[in-house]
Amino acid sequence: MSKIWLIVQREYLTRVRKKSFIIMTLLTPLIMAAFMILPGLMISMSDETETVMVLDESGLFAGKLQDKKDLKFIPLAGNLEQAKTIYQETDNTALLHIPEMSIDDPKRITIFGKKNTSFQTQVRLENILEEEIENQRFLASGLDRATLDKIEANLSLEAVNLSDGSEKDNNAIVTSVAGIVGAVIIYFFIFLYGVQIMRGVIEEKTSRIVEVMISSVKPFQLMMGKIVGIAAVGLTQFLLWIVLSFVAVTAVSAAFGIDAAPSPAAQFAAGQNAAQGEDIEEVGDASAVENPEGQDEFASTMSDIKTSVGNLNLGLIFGCFLFYFLGGYLLYGSLFGAIGAAVDNETDTQQFMMPITIPLVISFIMSYSIVLKNPDGPVAFWMSIIPLTSPIVMMVRIPFGVPTWELLLSMGLLVGGFIFTTWIASRIYRVGILMYGKKVNYKELSKWLFYRV
Repeated sequence: MSKIWLIVQREYLTRVRKKSFIIMTLLTPLIMAAFMILPGLMISMSDETETVMVLDESGLFAGKLQDKKDLKFIPLAGNLEQAKTIYQETDNTALLHIPEMSIDDPKRITIFGKKNTSFQTQVRLENILEEEIENQRFLASGLDRATLDKIEANLSLEAVNLSDGSEKDNNAIVTSVAGIVGAVIIYFFIFLYGVQIMRGVIEEKTSRIVEVMISSVKPFQLMMGKIVGIAAVGLTQFLLWIVLSFVAVTAVSAAFGIDAAPSPAAQFAAGQNAAQGEDIEEVGDASAVENPEGQDEFASTMSDIKTSVGNLNLGLIFGCFLFYFLGGYLLYGSLFGAIGAAVDNETDTQQFMMPITIPLVISFIMSYSIVLKNPDGPVAFWMSIIPLTSPIVMMVRIPFGVPTWELLLSMGLLVGGFIFTTWIASRIYRVGILMYGKKVNYKELSKWLFYRV
């Protein structure tokens, strides 16, 4: 055990002292901060007032196109050629030409620009004109939009969890995101650091360093020390990323005096209001929407999200995340180590990596489809029990609630799967680590399992 610990220390200290580790550990949080801050900064920088000149030959929109905070209308008189001449002499955004038409048969309306009109501007003007035509049609039929708004129903289901004999608010989006985030982290961690194990073994094998090391430790001890040491490196880097990302986002936000990137709910609400021509203060801020009802609705949504997050069993989720985080890595890490020992260079690893990566990819894809659609279905159940797929699939299921016996069975089988794959990997490792110049296939690997060394 002491020899394994020495190898763990060597692998850990060697990697954390590398410049690449230090640079990536410090650079990644800054990149994360940039991704969170830059959208809000760019939105605030591009928040300019657009001026549209309007030639209304139909007279239907006279006095109907009201100025918004970031959109102004200038009515024109005369014919189209005169309007084009006037527009060319200005710096205005666009020229809107409305030909003679009736509300029953709207003709093609044209927007002229000095360059290609932006999609947002075109859609926004289309919505404004469509809304005004609809209003006039309602009035012509004896109705008005206020009456229609009263008829329309805006229904929102409130989900309640009755488990544990109590009632807890539940939000399907929050629950799904909580599981998917953990699954995605595990998925990329296994690939990133599993490949590091494989490359490290190949490097030591080709440089013949391993021949010296084998004289002092057993192949199994060397493999286990390498796997655990790199796992500790990955866990250290992951925890540092969390802490430094929080510090970086806070510092950059304070330095620029802006909030982080707007939440999806805020962007959606602001986008809807902008498309309908409603006044908005700032896309990135929920309080910017000058619609009290919309503001109250957003505040209520955020409150529901916080309540749903609070009602999640965060202790269980985090504990299971650490278990499957390490369990999944150790299981696949041993297999990546065996591949590294069996080949002489990375080119030869492709044929052996495919069978290993297929279960990971399938579990990742299924997490977004069947598992989220029916987290208690038979497919989700079996994929969360099988060790090769359980680290990802079970993490998606846990926030929805998993029976204790299923969770214990999954954990037990994952531990058993790790022991089994480690035994297989060690049998391959002890033979392959000292074998050079021979092309290995699956038949040869199967023989290595029963060699006496």
